[in-house]
Amino acid sequence: MQIGIGLPNTIPGAQVSTILEWARKADDGPFSSLGTLDRLVFPNYEGMMTLAAAASITRRIRLMTTVLIAPLRNPGVLAKQAATLDALSGGRLTLGLGIGGREDDFIAADINIHERGRRFSRQLDFMRHAWAGEAPLAGVAPMGPKPARAGGPEVLIGGYSAKAVQRAAQWDGFIAGGTTPENAAQLYAVVQQAWQEAGRQGKPRFVCAAYCALGPDAAERGGGYLRTYYAFLGANAEQIASHMPSTPDAVKQTIQRFQAIGADELILWPCIADLDQVDRLAEVVS
Repeated sequence: MQIGIGLPNTIPGAQVSTILEWARKADDGPFSSLGTLDRLVFPNYEGMMTLAAAASITRRIRLMTTVLIAPLRNPGVLAKQAATLDALSGGRLTLGLGIGGREDDFIAADINIHERGRRFSRQLDFMRHAWAGEAPLAGVAPMGPKPARAGGPEVLIGGYSAKAVQRAAQWDGFIAGGTTPENAAQLYAVVQQAWQEAGRQGKPRFVCAAYCALGPDAAERGGGYLRTYYAFLGANAEQIASHMPSTPDAVKQTIQRFQAIGADELILWPCIADLDQVDRLAEVVS
């Protein structure tokens, strides 16, 4: 199982210099991917632009949205941004996509949250045609640029509903974040069944993600960020914060649990925006 690391683009107070050096250190370390989280109404750096900056200063590490809230974006602009980032990075982009659920993000984007599922389906269809060099809509000419990967960047679908999981079988695989290994495995089993029913060969990619924090006061500092980030969930925010692994042994146990369910890759999202998190995590996973 490969191990990736999240960038601190959603941690309040994270400095640009820290995010860039974080990407450089991760590229030189044992990590397979750099992940970004996505919000609109929050003091974060936008995920795709953060990965574009990381792409310019890294050489080998993959770039992954874990996940991007697709319905907040215009389908044509998102298709072009993804193709551009894939081309500029030499085909290193993995586009993890979901529909989101925070109402304030949709209000700020002037999008009806109740239409996000239908909007997402239309976006996926648009991107498939655009990346294939075809007209994405009637009366619209083919658009570029050409992605580095034939047919477009790798696409993983995230979500917790049956429809979200079924969508994953139409693309490259499934990404499960913010849930237990056991629940992720159950969702992936549904993806595999839908994949087989669609007559597809091989197996879908299975990527998971989990929070962590290391070092002095890790539980308090990392938990404080999670309580802020998930404040909209009320009492559930405390549960998320309290279950975050905050010691090397706890992180190793988390890795072992996801490895045991057959995940292809695990993205660990550090919850403290200090550069030592990269070194501490590298020691654990090396």
